[in-house]
Amino acid sequence: MPFLPRYGITRVSRLTGLDTIGVPVWSAVSPNARSIVIHHGKGVTDTDARVSATMEALERAVAGNPPMDTIIATRASLHAEGYAVNCLDGLIARGQMDITDEETIAWVRGTDVLSTVDTWVPYEAVVLDRTPDVVRFWQSSDGLASGNTLLEASFHGVLERIERDAEILWNIAGEEQRLETCCDPFSFEDPIIDDLVDRIDGADLTLRLFDITSDIGIACFAAFLGPAPIATRSLPRFIDVTKGSGAHPDPVRAAIRAITEAIQSRLTYISGARDDISPQTFERPLPREIIGYFDAKPRPVPLQNTTGSVALAELYDTVLGHLTNRSVGSVIVVPLTPPDLPFSVTKVLVPDLENPQGTRKRRFGPRGISRALFTL
Repeated sequence: MPFLPRYGITRVSRLTGLDTIGVPVWSAVSPNARSIVIHHGKGVTDTDARVSATMEALERAVAGNPPMDTIIATRASLHAEGYAVNCLDGLIARGQMDITDEETIAWVRGTDVLSTVDTWVPYEAVVLDRTPDVVRFWQSSDGLASGNTLLEASFHGVLERIERDAEILWNIAGEEQRLETCCDPFSFEDPIIDDLVDRIDGADLTLRLFDITSDIGIACFAAFLGPAPIATRSLPRFIDVTKGSGAHPDPVRAAIRAITEAIQSRLTYISGARDDISPQTFERPLPREIIGYFDAKPRPVPLQNTTGSVALAELYDTVLGHLTNRSVGSVIVVPLTPPDLPFSVTKVLVPDLENPQGTRKRRFGPRGISRALFTL
């Protein structure tokens, strides 16, 4: 709490009562933010949701102007001095040119945690500052994460990158393939998931949960939440259905993240305060394929192996091992906060994984192109 004014966070408030589901959702406000002003967080308890919203506001505030050392150099000069460099061509913004060998730009140092080698990346690819009119790199919060420690933040950032990659690959798949991944949430035999589903049913809403786990092998789920039955509505709107996704080595935790995020997204629309949602969003019709998701027949899933009390460092190593096994070449962690703070913010870059939709020069990377060709 003492650090919130320093980072421009003026209010943290409870949104839960605006909806009828009753799952905790909180909001944090930072009026002078360099990206969005309104930040939301969710959780099984009020404490979870309050911390979630606050940490999201902190990580975006830090990423807008991170206190980092930069160097002005060319890629060629860095190579000549023996440094590892990654220009992150996959994040170049639409209409912008790739970084050339002799171009002078600002670089920041990260660590490739797979090889433990220091790696320099473009500063503009790490920050989240939407105040400039023109930016060289597509900026997003993808891979931006926070935690009590650098390890926690790095773990969350890597999971988010795996989650976004899995979403893209699942969306590329054919409709029939997507519908076949629908799973019965009660199959997890988990009391928290059961309670979430009961709350959703009690609010006259319908949940569809899909197992979108990719070849990486880390559990990932996508949850769609909408009124029951959505197909009978004459003019269903885009905002009638919300989506959440989550990844974690423990499938139960991944499913909980997906379901609670779908609930949070619903409250985002209900509250109407999120400043990155255009007014036109509230008038858009609901795409046909999303309506079709609610016709999917949930299938029982095998009992899931939970991670129990496995130490975080071991979970992190497990995740990195899965990436290595799928020939992912690098996982670059760029700390954005000094080590003396009681929290850590980091940007995690995994160039070999697919990025979420955005105004980039390259829509897909090799994994997305390969999946599209396979689907065709």
